Amino acid sequence: PDHVHMLLSIPPKIAVSTFIGYLKGKSALQMFDKHANLKYKFGNRHFWAEGYYASTVGLNEATVKKYIAEQEKHDIALDKLSVKEYEDPFKGN
Repeated sequence: PDHVHMLLSIPPKIAVSTFIGYLKGKSALQMFDKHANLKYKFGNRHFWAEGYYASTVGLNEATVKKYIAEQEKHDIALDKLSVKEYEDPFKGN
């Protein structure tokens, strides 16, 4: 629930940091447009964390794809089991 896995192919002429900045910026704006209540929760418009992790895949692309697919299945299964209600930590109990 606190991170995202993505397998992306970026052209060599585009810097990874530039692409990630664009991706995070546009996706945050789309989230705020689609879910208006998030504007109040993230009033400063800082939806994503500042950092990111990037690595080259090379010959291990199939392994990475499998890991991401299995991670998604695992997350879906946990969501089905979870009945926890999320509360605002700043409002108290």
